[in-house]
Order: sequence, then C-alpha cells, then structure tokens
Amino acid sequence: MDNGGPSELLHILRDGRPRTRADLAGITGLGRGAISSRLEPLVRLGLVAPVSGAPSTGGRPSARLAFNPGAKLAAAADVGATHATLALTDLSGTVLTETTERLEISSGPEAVLDWLTMTLTGHLKAMKRPATDIIAFGIGLPGPVEHSTGKPISPPIMPGWDGFDVPAYIQQIFDVPVLVDNDVNLMALGERATRWPAEDNMIFLKVATGIGSGVVSGGVLQRGAAGVAGDVGHIAVSRGAGILCRCGKSGCLEGIAGAPAIAAQLREIGLQAITGNDVVALVRSGDLAAIQAVRQAGRDIGEMLNMCVSLINPSLIVVGGSLAQSGEHLIAGIRETVYARSTPLATQHLNITQSETGPEAGVVGASILAIEYALAPHRVNHLAARLNSGEDEDNHGLQKMGHAAHTSQPRQGMTPEQLQDAFP
Repeated sequence: MDNGGPSELLHILRDGRPRTRADLAGITGLGRGAISSRLEPLVRLGLVAPVSGAPSTGGRPSARLAFNPGAKLAAAADVGATHATLALTDLSGTVLTETTERLEISSGPEAVLDWLTMTLTGHLKAMKRPATDIIAFGIGLPGPVEHSTGKPISPPIMPGWDGFDVPAYIQQIFDVPVLVDNDVNLMALGERATRWPAEDNMIFLKVATGIGSGVVSGGVLQRGAAGVAGDVGHIAVSRGAGILCRCGKSGCLEGIAGAPAIAAQLREIGLQAITGNDVVALVRSGDLAAIQAVRQAGRDIGEMLNMCVSLINPSLIVVGGSLAQSGEHLIAGIRETVYARSTPLATQHLNITQSETGPEAGVVGASILAIEYALAPHRVNHLAARLNSGEDEDNHGLQKMGHAAHTSQPRQGMTPEQLQDAFP
C-alpha cells in the first residue's frame, strides 16, 4: 500500500481506469488543489497522462487522467539451468519484446550476464529506446539468492556463481537498480499477478531440470532467513533412498523426479530421451513408458507436497516448468498422492492446477519485481519532492531512486560503446 502523497494517486490509477480530478478527490477525500499538486509531478514524469475527455453531461467535458505504462521500461530476465530469456516490458508488466536462447548456467556468471546485457542492448536499439528509459532490471536465477545483495549463495548447479555480485556486474553497463531473486520466486509472482491475484496462500512448483517452489503466504512472497525458502527439490522422499543427487546427497526428490532423472530412466529401456523436452515429446506421442514415468514422478512430488500442504495450508498449488507441459499426467500423479495422504480439512478447498502463464511466468515476475521496486511509494514520493524542488529535471530520477552503490573490480568485457556497435 501507499503512504500518501503522489504515490497514493499513482496507486489508484495503476488499475488502468481513467479518472477525473473530481473522481480522485472523491476517492481520497482530498481537495482539488491537493489533487492537482500531487498529480503534477506524476504528469511531468510521464507516469500519468491525459486521455480523451469523459462523456459530457452538459457543459465542458471533464479531463481524465490515467496511468501511462509506456512511460518507462522494465528489463526482465529468467535464467534457468539450460536456458535464458530476456525481455523488456512496460510498467504494467506487459512483455514488449523478448528473446530466449539455450544457455548453460554452468557457463559461469560472466558469460551469462554478458549475454543478458548484449541482448538487452539489442532490444533497446530495435525499439529505438534509450537505456535511460529502463527504471530497473529484475533477474531470476536457478538457485538460492541473498535478495538484499543480489548474490547467489552456495547454488548447487551454478559453478562460479557463489557470492558473485550480479548487480554490480550488470551496473557497469546499465546504471539502473538490479534486483535478483530465485527464478521460482519470480514465477510465483508472475503467475499470481497475471492469473490468481486474489490468492493469498499459494505454492508455485517448477518441475524441470531442477525442482523448486515459490511460496506465497498471507499475500507475501516468503524467502526465508537465507533466501532458500521453497528449495523443495532436495527434500528426501521414500523412492529416492540410496539414489545420489547432483547436490551430493542421496534420496532427494530431484534425483528421481527431475527431468534428467526421468530421461535417464527412459534411456535405460531404450527410448531416446536426453532433455525434459524429449520426455514431454514422448508423453505427447502417447508412449506408455514415458507416461508412466511422468505419472510416477508426479506421485513422488506429491509425497513432498503432502508435507508442504500440512505445514503451509495453501489454497492453490500451481505446477509449471518444462515437465508441466506433459499435460495432465504429471498433475494427476501429484493429485493422487496429495489428496490421498493430506487431511480432508487441508485439501477441502485445495486447487492443484497447471500454470496458465507458462514460460512467460518468470520474465513477468522479474518485471513485477523491478516495477514494484522502482514505483514503491516512498521512492515515488521522494522523487516527486525532488522534482518540486527543481531537481531531476532530466526525468531520469526513477532510475536513481534507491540505487544502491556497489564497488567492484573493473569489468573485463565489452564497453558500452562496443555493445552499441555490436547492434548497428
């Protein structure tokens, strides 16, 4: 929620409905003069803009104003174990342009982050938008992240990333706030915002190369004390006993129900399956062995989720990730175990369903993380105050609000000029 000032009006207008000054006065209880003074910096920033007049009831039509999502851009990246997606969105989180490429997270932070900055530069060039139009950059990574610093913490599948200062590296090319979080947390934000805005207690489960979850409880994303809340792929399950996981332990859910594990099981019986996409293709082709393997993976996942249902009591579990594209087979296995083992009270109103946002959930969530940071009430109000005092006349202030300083070694990579030249 907002804390008064111009941010209160921006919060109201962000629902997309045009309103007159009289409408805003009626909602807030403020006088017309106060409304005008609070709107003025929002209009100067371009966050609020006039739209066509309201229907006339006799006399001069009232001018209406609305949130202007095209005023600025948010950069968003969803980096998985074997892929990366980079997008630019408007301030409503609508994806304007997007690129996805196969990219191994094990290539190391410099290679992955250089791809992000080069691809972002290319998109800006194609859209003919300056880098100063970006208000913040949200990035999802497939491992535990210390959200306050943006540094990955002992990520099991990300060699070379532990403690790496992701924001500082990006900011040597793009001088904007950089927000980094676990990729599944951002998928949870994206799915909730676009499909389930009224759900305050939900779990988003990603089943792909790895298995992880984003937990929303009481309407708030839960990150935990060290940023590892939702790291469910390494919970031990009964069928995993004695099976070694890539994290170095044995018995982990991921070791028997992750995409590589299922693909390995299918190869043992002579099927051609290397990736999760291969598994999905076999399921869609009607291969009974693949269907049974995915269904069993669902049961194993359901064993883990049974514990989560008892502990968190969600009303919604959304399943996404590459293996979720196998249709109802994975979901059916999950439901079979959860509904059988959980108490009737816990499952009475529990909905277990496939992601409706699909592959877009990660970048949408990353853009939401960036937008909500940049448009936080205290930042908007502080920026408005600076505008009213004559500062930030260049209209770039949205980038600078709350921009944490970082110290780092000079970057061994492309200069901004070289990046620009790479995309003529």
